[in-house]
Amino acid sequence: MNAPDRAALRLTQFSHGGGCGCKIAPAMLRELLARSAPGFLPAQLLVGVETADDAAVYQINASQAVVATTDFFMPIVDDPFDFGAIAATNALSDVYAMGATPLFALALVGMPLDKLPVETMRLVLEGGESICTKAGIPIAGGHSIDSVEPIYGLVAIGLVDPKHLKRNAGARPGDTLILGKPLGVGVYSAALKKARLNAEGYVGEHHPAQHAGYCARPE
Repeated sequence: MNAPDRAALRLTQFSHGGGCGCKIAPAMLRELLARSAPGFLPAQLLVGVETADDAAVYQINASQAVVATTDFFMPIVDDPFDFGAIAATNALSDVYAMGATPLFALALVGMPLDKLPVETMRLVLEGGESICTKAGIPIAGGHSIDSVEPIYGLVAIGLVDPKHLKRNAGARPGDTLILGKPLGVGVYSAALKKARLNAEGYVGEHHPAQHAGYCARPE
């Protein structure tokens, strides 16, 4: 495989966007979904697409509901281990945001096999595995493809007591907001992709990987 020199390799050079900046814009998404039929909506589906929550929730009995989410994106940093760790943390955070406890995860992997060394791709997976290990859950499978841009993330499955379910639609004036990472990290990542972030900015306190473990497992 003719891969670039690892010393000069920058993961962000392979992605047109990074992190949540890859998302389809809300206006476009609404247009895409505007004519979608609602389909079958059982009473057990406590949370679906109606409020753009962090995860779907399906009640299975009086005290348990399954929480399911999918989250993946392209590199937000150049270090492959950090990229995997950040992407995995981002996915598991959706489960915690619903007040749930994760059970297991499935990996979603897309890599340009002709451009990245096997070692680099393996480090991405190891970064994700490290976060799941900290959360006390296994990566029980997944799906992989040969893609033009590096992609990594998780399907995360958890459990919650419906009585303790947390939703984004329930915020009220006066509620306390807890920030999971400092404001401005996205600006740093955008500067990194454009090669306008110096070494001090990359490894300093604003480096996204410094905050990857903050939501890995609540205390």
